[in-house]
Amino acid sequence: MGIRGESNIVYAIDFGLTKRYKDLKTEQHIPYRTSNSLTGTARYVSINTHLGAEQSRRDDLEGIAHVLLYFLRGSLPWQGLPAKTRQEKYKKIMEVKAITTPEILCKGLPRQISLILKYCRSLKFEETPNYKHIKKLLRDVAEENNFTFDNVFDWKIKDNEEEIKEHKTTPSLPCKLELEQLEEPMLKLKPAKIMYR
Repeated sequence: MGIRGESNIVYAIDFGLTKRYKDLKTEQHIPYRTSNSLTGTARYVSINTHLGAEQSRRDDLEGIAHVLLYFLRGSLPWQGLPAKTRQEKYKKIMEVKAITTPEILCKGLPRQISLILKYCRSLKFEETPNYKHIKKLLRDVAEENNFTFDNVFDWKIKDNEEEIKEHKTTPSLPCKLELEQLEEPMLKLKPAKIMYR
């Protein structure tokens, strides 16, 4: 979380499992490999990761989509599956993910959420994701639901009740995704007003 004047900025950075998707010298994308062990949190990783495929930007985005779905739904269908071993659990999670269509997973949610998941799952290993497309889908959800991008968040309300009274706000979206690629796969989440160009 940002502090003081930047309390409306959420920084989401995790270097624990990062790696470069292309060689610094040659600028070549890392090669596709299989037989990798699962790296990441099984609940959120992509289907390709479960299948042992080398991870790339597409897998980062599918993982973020699963996290977003967890926030929106409160749970995911592959949570809490009974298993005797970790490998059995991972296999069951992968099977449920694979048979749960985006339409079923996103039932009752804005249609754009399903479109985002479908898009992430359609990406090829070396393909450059269209981040603008994803941002537009998220903006569409916000506009259709009359969210206000006023930078007034729960933690600011608690700290400064008087400032909130002056804003007389309508419901706010928790944050606007600014998909600024600092160094892939790292993303910066930054709430801000919608800017149309």
